[in-house]
Amino acid sequence: MNKLFSIGFWSAVARFILRNRVLIIIAVVAMTVFMAMQWKHMRFTYTEANLLPDDHKFNKEYLQFLDIFGEEGNLIILGVKDSSLFQPKIFNAWSQLSAKIGTYNEVDITLSIGNLKKLQKREDSAAFDLVPFIQDSVLDQKKLDRYKYELFYNLPFYEGLVYSPNKQSVRTAIYLKKEIVNTAARRDFIVNDLIPLIEDFEEKTKVNVYTSGMPYIRTLNSQNIIDEIGMFIGAALLVTSLIFFFFFRSFRATLISMVTVIIGVMWAFGILGLLHYEITVLTALIPPLIIVIGIPNCIFLINKYQQEIQLHGNQAKSLQRVITKVGNATLMTNLTTASGFAAFILTNSKLLKEFGLVASINIIGIFLLSLFIIPIIYSFMPVPKYKHLKHLNKRWIGSFISWMVRMVRDHRIAIYAITILLLCASIIGIYNIKLSGSLIEDMPQNADFFGDIKFFEKEYEGIMPLEILIDTKRKKGVMKLATLKRMNELQEYIEEIPELSKSISVVELVKYSKQAYYNNNPEYYQLPNSQEQTFILSYAKSSVNSIGLLSSYVDSTGQYARITSYMKDTQTNRFDRIEEDLRAKIAKIFPADRYNVILTGKAFIFEKGTKYLVNNLILSLSLAILLIAIFMAWMFRNVKMILVSLIPNLLPLLITAGLMGFLGVPIKPSTILVFSIAFGISVDDTIHFLAKYRQELLSNNWKIKRSVYAALKETGVSMFYTSVVLFFGFSVFTISSFGGTVALGALVSATLLFAMLANLLLLPSLLLSLERSIANQQTFKKPAFEIIPSEDADTVEDSQEE
Repeated sequence: MNKLFSIGFWSAVARFILRNRVLIIIAVVAMTVFMAMQWKHMRFTYTEANLLPDDHKFNKEYLQFLDIFGEEGNLIILGVKDSSLFQPKIFNAWSQLSAKIGTYNEVDITLSIGNLKKLQKREDSAAFDLVPFIQDSVLDQKKLDRYKYELFYNLPFYEGLVYSPNKQSVRTAIYLKKEIVNTAARRDFIVNDLIPLIEDFEEKTKVNVYTSGMPYIRTLNSQNIIDEIGMFIGAALLVTSLIFFFFFRSFRATLISMVTVIIGVMWAFGILGLLHYEITVLTALIPPLIIVIGIPNCIFLINKYQQEIQLHGNQAKSLQRVITKVGNATLMTNLTTASGFAAFILTNSKLLKEFGLVASINIIGIFLLSLFIIPIIYSFMPVPKYKHLKHLNKRWIGSFISWMVRMVRDHRIAIYAITILLLCASIIGIYNIKLSGSLIEDMPQNADFFGDIKFFEKEYEGIMPLEILIDTKRKKGVMKLATLKRMNELQEYIEEIPELSKSISVVELVKYSKQAYYNNNPEYYQLPNSQEQTFILSYAKSSVNSIGLLSSYVDSTGQYARITSYMKDTQTNRFDRIEEDLRAKIAKIFPADRYNVILTGKAFIFEKGTKYLVNNLILSLSLAILLIAIFMAWMFRNVKMILVSLIPNLLPLLITAGLMGFLGVPIKPSTILVFSIAFGISVDDTIHFLAKYRQELLSNNWKIKRSVYAALKETGVSMFYTSVVLFFGFSVFTISSFGGTVALGALVSATLLFAMLANLLLLPSLLLSLERSIANQQTFKKPAFEIIPSEDADTVEDSQEE
């Protein structure tokens, strides 16, 4: 009954498609136009991906910090390490650059040597005046040398802000208005205004300027993502079309397939726009993924059509059988592939949920497009000639299939031995895998801005902000001397940690106030003692509002303070140790009954998000395996078959994980995706093989060996074709400038290659070795439904056609 239902359903589908060809083509065109109209809703991301769910403890703490102090990532820095900067002509140009940048509406404040202020004690009241650091309108070399010495040796307040701790470089700090940091205005300002100004300065002075800061990095990173989308789509189309043509030697077949996947790409962009999702480093991969995954659908359908034409030459019957026989199998394989991506929806990460949802919808979409477009277009075309069918008789394919049969028949022990060796080696490699939560590791390492990041990391001892929020639990509690001393003790501890830069807080202003009170003598750059606190702190309080830069380090009520440090690119295990030590020190310095201290900041949140994501993705991979195992059980109605079908698909994942350990590729958000994607795709070959194997068992009266070899010969060609397309298709991602995308492409390609060999060699070997306990009539007699209709179904089809 199930069998007849399956045949009847797909025969009805075939009749519907072939009898309503014009209507379906009009519907596809209309849907494509509608999807194209949604492109205007596509948005490019202006923020980093938040890998933590909104209700996570660390995310709530970060949002609390943002509520009090606003957006933290609003600093752009321009650095120069060139002694010629302190020549009058070049120094004036540097000062003019800073002044020009400060005139833009998007800029809140700039801090540069040319516009520095210093505190000067007033004689008439307990306050300071802010006076220009450089008071000469005309500068000669002698004056500049004097100012340089005064800055480096008499103004420790500006260390880390304007000049590097090693006094070898200087920088200009540009603070953007916080309200534009996560908008398109930030991008427009950086790309259209800031970069041209810097380039003009470099051209006129021949001084190299290093540029960095989170807004700048995010802008150029996003621009790289946008630039690479077109490159990926073009490369994927080129590679897959060349391989397709090599296999089929038909311009017509290649063109039809390309039209199908291009429409699929248009739909992919349309769905992103329709759902109003941002284009991120992950969703940017979906259009080329649709090309790579859609081409195997075209291969199966066109290959079957040409086989049928070669068999009997009847075009109508051939198209009917293509839909009836291949449609069901292709639906099942696309469902399992979509399941691999849909597993990401089960995570609590917004980034991955969007990626999983859009990818799985588009995989089903490209299946429907393939099923509709290919039979319909071929129905309007003449019957393929002999030259279009010659590829079906290629000798090298026959030799490859014969080699596989020979290996399975005569060398099963060798196959098992190699499998066990690879498994043991993989387990050793897995123990060497490290976890990476680096915010910059996946950035384009050949890009100029990546070199600039490394410059600031070296000169200023860090680039990624790490924030400490201190709640004194009482208004005006920050400016109490006891609190300031505790903060100073913590900052001195931070300075001892090699991976963290010198920190900045209101403590620096209080120290500077004391120095200014004692006529700017640098020996007095320290916190006031108990005798001095009354008058020094009154001066300092009046200075907080005077120096706008540091007013953002204490909130308006005086209850909250922040300490900002910058972190180098740090290994996850080292970061964990730093966090543990910091928390221990904080607990020791700040009594919990009087203070509430929070560790947060972009670097911290990304590190925690990475760990959270890895745990969630391991869970999603497990759920994907369970889902597909249930799917296999539903199709084949046998528990033992689940084990046989999963082994050839889990082994490649273990081998890839082992390779990651040996090659030093860490587990990170980009590489953990590999396993769910590869598993969902590789299991397709298993379904095709087992479905054909069952069909051969029925045809060969349950003769196991004959059925295994027949299934191998029949499905081996299509499995090889699709695996080659997938291998080279995913290899396209290795041309990316993003390390994570390169790793994703290379690892998925390698995994699918291992999966093809496992499905063509290990799976048939297991079936032959375990034939008595697995391959019997009870195993396959009543599946849930027919995946590939058996040959006797042809009579049913023929009668329905009549």
